[in-house]
Amino acid sequence: MNKTILATGVFFGLTAVIFGAFGAHGLEGLVDAKSIASYKTGTDYQMYHALLLLALGLLPQLEKKHKKQIFIFLVAGIILFSFSIYILSIDTILGFNAKSIALTTPIGGLLLIIGWFLLGYRIFKHFN
Repeated sequence: MNKTILATGVFFGLTAVIFGAFGAHGLEGLVDAKSIASYKTGTDYQMYHALLLLALGLLPQLEKKHKKQIFIFLVAGIILFSFSIYILSIDTILGFNAKSIALTTPIGGLLLIIGWFLLGYRIFKHFN
């Protein structure tokens, strides 16, 4: 499980850098400043949670089943939160109105919050 968590963290970190570079250099002139700022929020949160996945994979104190539960919430949260922001930010480039997926962003955010909560709960439970 640790290997999967670490590999996923590396993947999301790598793609956050790639998406961030695209947002900083490739979107200029194609979308408005508000869309670029929103896109950057997506890459920032993806990177934060990629780093969290790396830390999770390196925590020896947590049981495999607890790591897996946290991992699932974080991965689903990254995909729903960050990737919906990417699509919403570039919907004019894609040529369609992506507003129909706007609800996935807060759902993804909630999953990230649950992942953090579960991590904190398991850490504090372990050390008490």
